[in-house]
Amino acid sequence: MDACDDGRVDAEIVAVGSDVADCTAVERAQAAGILTFVSAPADFSSREQWNAAMTELVGAASPDLVVSAGFMRILGPEFIDAFPGRIINTHPALLPAFPGAHAVRDALACGVKVTGCTVHVVDQGVDTGPILAQRAVAIRDDDDEESLHERIKAEERELLIETVSRWIGESA
Repeated sequence: MDACDDGRVDAEIVAVGSDVADCTAVERAQAAGILTFVSAPADFSSREQWNAAMTELVGAASPDLVVSAGFMRILGPEFIDAFPGRIINTHPALLPAFPGAHAVRDALACGVKVTGCTVHVVDQGVDTGPILAQRAVAIRDDDDEESLHERIKAEERELLIETVSRWIGESA
């Protein structure tokens, strides 16, 4: 929202959704008058029902691009098929290294000296879609999972803004 407000991204945010009720992004979007929704998987009797609800909620906003940032859920085939090639995700590692939910912990455990962040297109695999952009982050000797993740998130936010801006320019 900040990048749209200050002109770094020439786009309109049509909706902000979350899978948890306590979400700063949803609160900020509500305050800005942007359509919001919360769809918690626990509110549905099956994963398929949750995916169908997510597909309907996102589809109602008619987005040109779906951005998954900080969303720690695997989206089902129905959702992905509804927005083919138009869902991008941020990931706290240099894919294809360290896919999945514990990328920062895994990088530290592996002993690599550099990790980073990736923005990629979401496909039916887990963190397997085409890579759009990456940025390296050096691992410091005193890093723990929390300190490294915070530095990665700072880079990830800027990389996402640059990638969305480029995507919009290429789509125009």
